[in-house]
Amino acid sequence: MLQQLPSLLLSWYDQQARILPWREQPTPYRVWISEIMLQQTRVEAVKPYFERFVTTLPTIADLANVDDQLLLKLWEGLGYYNRARNLKRAAKFVVKEYGGELPADYQALLMLPGIGAYTAGAIASIAFHIRRPAVDGNVLRVISRILAKKDDITLPKVKENVEEMITKILPEQRVGDFNQSLMELGATVCLPNGEPLCQTCPVQAICQGYQQGIAPELPIKTKKADRKIQDKTILLLLCNGKVAIRQRENKGLLAGLWEFPSIDEKRNKTQLERELIQQGYLVSSIHPVGKSKHIFSHIEWRMNGYLVRLNYPVPEFTWVTEEELQEQYPLPTAFKFYQQALEEDIQTSLFQ
Repeated sequence: MLQQLPSLLLSWYDQQARILPWREQPTPYRVWISEIMLQQTRVEAVKPYFERFVTTLPTIADLANVDDQLLLKLWEGLGYYNRARNLKRAAKFVVKEYGGELPADYQALLMLPGIGAYTAGAIASIAFHIRRPAVDGNVLRVISRILAKKDDITLPKVKENVEEMITKILPEQRVGDFNQSLMELGATVCLPNGEPLCQTCPVQAICQGYQQGIAPELPIKTKKADRKIQDKTILLLLCNGKVAIRQRENKGLLAGLWEFPSIDEKRNKTQLERELIQQGYLVSSIHPVGKSKHIFSHIEWRMNGYLVRLNYPVPEFTWVTEEELQEQYPLPTAFKFYQQALEEDIQTSLFQ
């Protein structure tokens, strides 16, 4: 059954493949950067980041030598910031061991920081035309539906079995295109979290999930543990036209990034004002700026924010203009709502 996949998918892919910037010039470096960015992130969200990243850092040597703060600023908003740090670590290794060029070897790619079996397979097949599979969540879903398999795809053994099956049917030519066609099918037709578009699927005739009417129920996945809920009170501290920020520790969640000061508990306006005054803050005014939430893989922040004008700056923080914050300091997406509130306040001069 699976033996028919290459001819069916390559024909469909030639007609239906999305035009994506990293596909236009699939150099090893561009493929690598795109595959890392696409982990846990939608294609449409990645496009502008990819263009800006490879324009600013056009070579592996540039990536190896980039300032950490610039690197994180280029990554700002993509999340999972260890991906960016591992890119730089890997780039340093590639410059030292391979003269600044990614090795055309699957096992060597697999040894680089941040590169697992899927990414190594994608780079090897797309950039170097090496016959290796690239099995991600999209591919696991597609194969589960085609074969009407009810195995739990979160189990490593199940992924290994799928990799073995794909390896057996990899075409001698256009292996990179075939791997991409499988991913493309999962991303655009054999959709997750809902009804797959079976009526437009190029492999409908061989899909057992479709024939048995169970495709939407597949694949089977173990339910993730509930996320921990954490309340936070976000402080937009303003003084003399500048806002207070601080840098997070170089370990743990959002390591090394900048943030607005916060309290890891709920506070209403009265409680917050009392607490700030007790800590010696010379508070001029406090205004609520609304609630927001941000979901990480294992934790959910439920935030409530206040814009606080001070008569004098607090030395424990770094004080920057809104322009400096925009251009120089990487701020996680978790604070986007409050950064926008700050921008709106400055534009209306409400607290000038």
